[in-house]
Amino acid sequence: MISTLLVANRGEIACRIFRTCRALGIATVAVYSDADADALHVREADTAVRLPGAAPADTYLRGDLVVRAALAAGADAVHPGYGFLSENAGFARAVQDAGLVWVGPPVKAIELMASKTRAKELMAAAGVPLLAPVDPARATTDDLPLLLKAAAGGGGRGMRIVRELAALPAELTAASAEAASAFGDGEVFAEPYVERGRHVEVQVMADGHGGIWALGTRDCSLQRRHQKVIEEAPAPGLDDELRDRLHDAAVAAAHAVGYQGAGTVEFLLTADGRPYFLEMNTRLQVEHPVTEAVFGLDLVALQLRIAEGEPLPTTAPPEPQGHAVEARLYAEDPARDWQPQTGALHTLDVPTAPGLRLDTGYTDGDTIGVHYDPMLAKVIAHAPTRTEAVRLLARALERARIHGPVTNRDLLVRSLRHPDFRAARLDTGFYDRHLDALTPTPAPDEAEPRLAALAAALADAAARQQAPGPARFGAWRNISSQPRTKRYRAEPDGTEHETAYRTTRTGPVPETGERVIAARPDHVTLEVGSVTRHFDIAAHGDKAYVDTATGSYTFTALPRFTDPTDRTAPGSLLAPMPGTVVRIADGLGAGASVEAGQPLIWLEAMKMEHRILAPATGTLTALHVAPGLQVEVGALLAVVQDVQEEPKQ
Repeated sequence: MISTLLVANRGEIACRIFRTCRALGIATVAVYSDADADALHVREADTAVRLPGAAPADTYLRGDLVVRAALAAGADAVHPGYGFLSENAGFARAVQDAGLVWVGPPVKAIELMASKTRAKELMAAAGVPLLAPVDPARATTDDLPLLLKAAAGGGGRGMRIVRELAALPAELTAASAEAASAFGDGEVFAEPYVERGRHVEVQVMADGHGGIWALGTRDCSLQRRHQKVIEEAPAPGLDDELRDRLHDAAVAAAHAVGYQGAGTVEFLLTADGRPYFLEMNTRLQVEHPVTEAVFGLDLVALQLRIAEGEPLPTTAPPEPQGHAVEARLYAEDPARDWQPQTGALHTLDVPTAPGLRLDTGYTDGDTIGVHYDPMLAKVIAHAPTRTEAVRLLARALERARIHGPVTNRDLLVRSLRHPDFRAARLDTGFYDRHLDALTPTPAPDEAEPRLAALAAALADAAARQQAPGPARFGAWRNISSQPRTKRYRAEPDGTEHETAYRTTRTGPVPETGERVIAARPDHVTLEVGSVTRHFDIAAHGDKAYVDTATGSYTFTALPRFTDPTDRTAPGSLLAPMPGTVVRIADGLGAGASVEAGQPLIWLEAMKMEHRILAPATGTLTALHVAPGLQVEVGALLAVVQDVQEEPKQ
């Protein structure tokens, strides 16, 4: 029996595994990097062991250090979670060689499925339908578009779509570099890219006694950068014949490699419903909670049971009940090429209700750093029908209080309410087609954000009135006065709002005609026409976070007068996020000619590469970075002078 379990991971998945361990009476051990010293998973574990360093390559990807930590802490078993070393056969073997229980599939199964190229050969022999591979060296225009994928690992890292043959060499180089950075293996392969395909997968659970469960289907088609955003179970719109075919193929795949434990067999469905094997993930998936909700199971508990040598509790899985949908809440800005966001997470509060579940590795006051994936949490809703589950999840996200870095929360809500999603018209091109409509920039005179900015100004004035000391700037006066104005910039869209109100004997009177029923530092109630509106306000520095019944807003208070020195030279390329410069374009240096849209600099942040593009055709007049340099957000990277600009005299 397992008595003490080390989780060789961090964040949300470590916290989720610890939750099951507590329910089973198993002691827990966390490992942590220096960047995670005060992380939630460290605080929740019974024991924690430091892995010196911050970068994943120095910490969570060091299998030797993790095994040493398990032995030092007295653990008798290791669970890898997902990502990092979870599909690393060498790590699994090292765990077992150290006399520890490996909570995962056999080493041979990991080896067989670790390389997607070898896995496809094995699946072809087992009769599982496949897309024909394409040799990049012999690819022609008839093979386009192509999808480049990392042979080791997943999560969208090392993946590229190639639509022009001339771009293939550069994309191969970029994909290989990203794969090597993420997984320590730069092998990539190519296959046909299926336009408007669906990503459907089957959860399998296998014991060491010949028992295999196929636990239904999941649809994971809504993706950004080839990483899943919204997942659901069961996959909607599949007829019984197709569902049975997917289940049979998944079971055949598990049999072919002698699988044990939790695994996922992923398929691509073409527009006409033909399934093709993509890969088998020999680990627990991020989206496993939707399967747990529908089947009433704890998959981590089953993993532990199987690792202890026990069989599955029954020959057939339970009958599925209802529908479940999961949304991944990321610290990122979808309107700005999904740029990861960092900083203090002041508040993370998702409503609780029957059918709702929150899995997270963060809590109020934590800091979102630059070293790891930007996922803050997963919010899961389960209900009798798909319509009810989608509605419950959208409303929970809408009512959540999330104060800190920009997130994709609004995108998630709009996605769940989009007509195509509600009608289950799902495919991997969803965001390519609908992103602009899902990330609108509000007009300055739009009522809701204008009222939220007014509420922020009134709350600020109330806070100043209650502040101790003789000076009470913004206090309500008993005489008529000129209008008091306050300017805000909405984040992240940059829309500016100017609020104005007069102070009277009975309180503030907005110039725009609303009636102020109550104004406190943390809450404002306005009467707009005949409708009463409530606003909850939280202030942190120059930021004001305003939560309403139908949305949330973040404002930055602006000074009354613009600082003339607060300007950036035209053509300046600034770092959009903190990160590390991993590459610069060949031959790039001061005096080089560049084309508009040309990639100049590659930054790595939160396990993803981000390209800095030339804003215009012109001349690079300055280059301030080199590979390996760490930069902060807003740092000046380079300057490009537009060829149309008049030369300076």
